[in-house]
Formats: sequence, structure tokens, C-alpha cells
Amino acid sequence: MSIKIWVHWDSNYRKQIADSIINQLTSQGIEIRNHGDECFCNSGVIFSNGITSETFEELHELSHNGQTRVLTCFCCEAIPGDTIWKLMDAGATDVLTCSNHGLIIHEIISRLRRWERVNTMVNSPDVKQTLIGESQALKTILSQIVEVAYFTSAPVLILGESGTGKELLANLIHTMDPRPDKGELVILDCSTIVPELAGSEFFGHERGAFTGAATSRDGVFALANGGTLFLDEIGELSPAMQTQLLRVIQEKTYKRVGGNAWQRTSFRLICATNRDLMAQVQRGEFRADLYYRIAGFICCLPPLRERTDDILPLASHFLKQSSTYKNIPILDKPVQEYLLCRQYPGNVRDLKQVVSRMLCRYAGEGPLTVGCIPPDERPALSENRKEWRDINFERAIRIALSRGMGLKVISKDTEEIAIRIAVDEADGNLQRAAQRLGVTDRALQLRRAAQRQKNST
Repeated sequence: MSIKIWVHWDSNYRKQIADSIINQLTSQGIEIRNHGDECFCNSGVIFSNGITSETFEELHELSHNGQTRVLTCFCCEAIPGDTIWKLMDAGATDVLTCSNHGLIIHEIISRLRRWERVNTMVNSPDVKQTLIGESQALKTILSQIVEVAYFTSAPVLILGESGTGKELLANLIHTMDPRPDKGELVILDCSTIVPELAGSEFFGHERGAFTGAATSRDGVFALANGGTLFLDEIGELSPAMQTQLLRVIQEKTYKRVGGNAWQRTSFRLICATNRDLMAQVQRGEFRADLYYRIAGFICCLPPLRERTDDILPLASHFLKQSSTYKNIPILDKPVQEYLLCRQYPGNVRDLKQVVSRMLCRYAGEGPLTVGCIPPDERPALSENRKEWRDINFERAIRIALSRGMGLKVISKDTEEIAIRIAVDEADGNLQRAAQRLGVTDRALQLRRAAQRQKNST
């Protein structure tokens, strides 16, 4: 596996040590790129002799606000706890310390290999075709889930509102699980269990165990043996079933309803809920010991309103899924704007329904236009129609302020992002981009030149 990384050196780093480190990395098949080529790399390493006030600013910039994995290696014996957390907050993925970097080269290599492996799996068809989107929030979740699914057997608890894709994520965890003799994924929605039949659903039953039990039946503990058990809406379980589930998880044995023989079972457990499970624990509605058993890793799926970058990719995906036309229609600009501004109380499931309803009105030629939007779906006109600063914009500003960014930095970064988006959407045509930005061609050229000069220094 070819691993490409960029390396950033402290200005007073000794060349002899730097050359030695590069030689050790390249001898292990790691390709070193200049930092100016970091766009071709998935991760980087910063080597430094110490921490200064500039360290955090450099780390924030080099990690692209935490979007790029960065391993920071400091030539010192120890770093105070508060400082370590500040480094992590500034964008570091991990922090290593050693008086001689040559002594921790194998630790560096092991992390780079793990990150490259995870990145390869995240970009595989299995992952990309399961959860659609390009937002940083989704990419972070996928990296975490792939790592937990592939490298561990830990139970996973998925939290999120209805319609965010919890079952899809459970399917992905099962798919990425590398067990060679892996069994099936068995799904049980705990909100649909009839209390009187709960024992049979989980444990199975023997013939004649109760009225109507004409034949014996396997429960989910038997069906999931050797595979994965996904308990959806686990927050709906009764206290009695919580106790029995905890015992099976701990002992890996159970008895069928009406049976005397102990049965053995072994499965990977995935649970999901749209409830605040910790709040239920605090109220005594959910067993604390069961909570800590099922929460080996906790994944919080954000609602669609917090990952608006995924709305248009998801809409295009649903068009491909649902369209019966030879040429898949595209969304024209007003429809894109409508989808981006619309509220989605049902999250991704809600968006899928909107796309499906628009396709019902599509005539079969050209893009989907505003006429395809059903009348009851169309936005109500108001005086605030031009207000574009939604909750996501405010959240981004709050994050920037919490990380110590001043007004000058926030304004500059906002301008750079607006220019990049306008130029990208104009396919590099600076005249059209300048018109959208409300500036002259010359002003746009000067701003882009200033940005390039800054990035090259």
C-alpha cells in the first residue's frame, strides 16, 4: 500500500535529524511530498522542537480546521495536559513526544498505515454507496465507524433522529466487519414488539410453550449467532427485557421460552435509538449497566439540517434511484436553492419523499424545474425571503469564536470561501464569478492573487 504524506518541519529543526527521519519513513514505503502538494495526501506529520504561540495557528491551518489528519511530534519529554488538549482542538489527530524522534518512528508509521487503511475503506464502493454525502460531519462519522467496525468487535450504539440513516449505518458496520465466517445481520425493531411475545422474539420458544405455539421457533439470539444483531429503538425495551438482554450479553447463554436446555450464542451487537438514552438512565428508565454494555462506541448521526452539504448529493442519488427515464434529470438552480433552504423534519427520509414527489410531475425532458415542486411543498413568500444566514452559518461563527478566531480572520476566511465557491460554480470563468460576487473582474483577480501569495508563503 502506497502511503503519501506531507511533512512540516520546525524552522530550527536540525537538518541531520530531519534527513534521518525521512530516510526511515521512505524505507517503509512512505512517500514524502512537499507541503504545497498536501492536496494529494490524506495526512501529514509536523515535527517540532517545542510549542510556541505560532504552533496552534500553524496546526489550525495545516489541518484545514481538523479536516486533514495531522500527527504532531514534539522533541520533548512531556506536554502539560491543558496544552495537549489545545493542540487537539487546533486540529491535531494525535500528539507524540520523545527526546529523539528516531525512537518513535515505528509509532509514527503504525498510525500512518492505520489512517491510510481507514481512508481506503471510506472511499470504497461499499461505503460510498451506503451513506451518500460530502459534508465533513459525514466524512468524520464514516472514518470513525469504519475503524471501529473493521479493527474491533466493540458493540456500537447509534444515536440520531428518525430518518437520519441509523439502519443504513448498522448495515455498513456489518458489511465492514472482517470476520471470515460471519453470519447474517438480524434486525429487530424494539418499538414493534408485543409485550406478551417479547420473550419469544428474543429467545425463541419450544412447541407448546404457550397457547398458539404450534411449532418451535428460533428467536433473534439464535438467528444472529455468529453474525450481527441490530436492535433498533432499544430505548423502547421494557425494564424486564432490559434485564434479560443484559444477562445474555454477559453470559452468552439463554433458554428458549418453555425450554430447559441452555443455548449458546455469540454476536456483534449494534443498537440504535432516537431517544436521549443517558437521560433515560438518569431518570431510572433504562438500566445503567446495560447502557455501558451496549455503548462500546457511540455514534451520533447529525440531522440533515446540520449537514446541508449533503442535501444536493442525496437528491441526485434519489433521482438515480427513482427515475425511470433513460437520461437521469438534473436539478436546475432554483430547485437546488429550494432544496437547500427547505426544512427537513423527517431528515433524509423526508428529502427522499420530496424528490419522489417532484419526479411524479416531471414531463420527461430537460432538468427538474420549479414547476415539478408540488403546490403544497412550495415555500410561502415572506419579507425575510432574502435572509440567508441560517443556523449553520451562526454555528460556524460560534465555533470560530470558541477557537479564538478574531473578526479579521473570520471575515477573511468567509471571503476566501465565497470566492472559491463562485469560481468553482462558474467553471473557472472569472467574469461570471465576479458578477455573482458583486465585484469587478480586476478586483476578483487581485483578491485571488493575494490568496495565492499567502498560501505559498
